[in-house]
Amino acid sequence: MSVCKNKKELRAPVFEVGPKLYAYGKRALEIAQAADQACERYQVSVIFTAQYTDIQMIANKTNHIMVFAQHMDYLYPGRGVGAVLPEALKEAGAEGVMLNHAECPMDIETIRKCVARAKEVGLYTMVCAENIEAALCVAEMEPDIILYEEPDMIEAKEQEHHHTEEITAVNDIIAGINPRIIVLHGAGIHDEKDIYRIVRAGADATGSTSGIMKSEDPCGMTEKMIRAVSDAWSDRAAGEQSAAG
Repeated sequence: MSVCKNKKELRAPVFEVGPKLYAYGKRALEIAQAADQACERYQVSVIFTAQYTDIQMIANKTNHIMVFAQHMDYLYPGRGVGAVLPEALKEAGAEGVMLNHAECPMDIETIRKCVARAKEVGLYTMVCAENIEAALCVAEMEPDIILYEEPDMIEAKEQEHHHTEEITAVNDIIAGINPRIIVLHGAGIHDEKDIYRIVRAGADATGSTSGIMKSEDPCGMTEKMIRAVSDAWSDRAAGEQSAAG
């Protein structure tokens, strides 16, 4: 089977809006469209991990964000009931798929098969890893993004785990296997200040669920966070240039 190509380029910096089950239908579309506007304004690659039933609607009514599915299976067209077919996601307008989230875990062999199937149909892959050991194993599969987050820090109240040294160490370890993989550092993000701090500390990608979905103004918070990614990315580049003399 020939490998299809993606329509949009995935490049750092990246921000992922993860609505989970908090938003669907019209509400999910409103947030996605706010992300779409911010994506164009701030030149940040934005991923919106939509529910299956919202993929086509959001893909058709946005222009710049990349719509990802929250999960998929590795089956081929044919027999099977209740599975999420990669080809169907692609035809609905998905640009990629998230795999192995802490709330939808998968075994290693299933992840491997799903990554291979996603590549066949031209879907980007974002694979979650809960620790370094898992990240190393996943990196061998050559996904486009590794979403690195420790399960006990999801929706945590403190951000003490997001230190420059830790972010750099994780990035370097994964880069040692495949430097083309984008590493997304997430978990426990509450507002745009957290976003700025993580990207400024060395993350090329980050994202948020509860920080957006539980805010008083999810659309406004989405815009603030994407702007924070852009600001931190620019400030980081300026700092690196200054340090280089």
